[in-house]
Order: sequence, then C-alpha cells, then structure tokens
Amino acid sequence: MILLIEDDKLLASILIEKCKKEGLEVLHVLDGENGLRAASEKKPDLILLDLLLPGIDGFEVLKRLKENLATKDIPVFILSNLGEEEEKRQVKNMGAEDFLIKAHFDLVQIISKIKERLAKKKQEA
Repeated sequence: MILLIEDDKLLASILIEKCKKEGLEVLHVLDGENGLRAASEKKPDLILLDLLLPGIDGFEVLKRLKENLATKDIPVFILSNLGEEEEKRQVKNMGAEDFLIKAHFDLVQIISKIKERLAKKKQEA
C-alpha cells in the first residue's frame, strides 16, 4: 500500500486512479498530521510526500518519519513543485529516496519508479 500525503486533490485523484489501474492500493491524506498518523498506523510500503502542506509541512513530516522507529525504514518519495537543488539535497540528506517534480509530472515515470522501489523492497524482505 502506498500512502499519498498531498493537499492537491486533483493531482491526488489522477495519481490514485493511475495507481489503481496498475494494481496499486493508495491511501490518501491531505495534510502532514494525518500523514504521520497514517504512516504509523498503516505501515505503508512507500510514501509519496508533498513538501508544501497545510499545518505540518513535508520537511517536518519527513524528519519525524525518519526519527520514528516504526516508520524510519519506509521509503519516501518527495512529490513537489519545489525543485531547487538545495531542497533536493536537503530532503535526500533527511532520508528521502527520490524527488519527483510535479511540474514535470509524468504518470508513467512515477508509477514505474514506485513499482521498481516496491519490487526492490520485496527482495530486501
């Protein structure tokens, strides 16, 4: 199961629909606080995380996910319009595995990256 933490409902619905067509289950939450709760309770296989969220922003969500023993090993892909090298470096240093820029939104590429990572995770188990 993929946890999508994204406040853009249109983008989320498009991504969820594509994931479903590919046989991937998605749980969608709109903010960081609910995202942290869902990650702890549901233990998703992968998290897609926006950086600009209402309440707790994505940087803080990522920090808390990686500090929590229950969620620290869940792969996190950042899905954001912030695309500066500094943000990319910052989230990679915080433990994010990939950085996908919404403006270059390519559903096929995103689904492919998700599937690759989920397959890798299965092999690691």
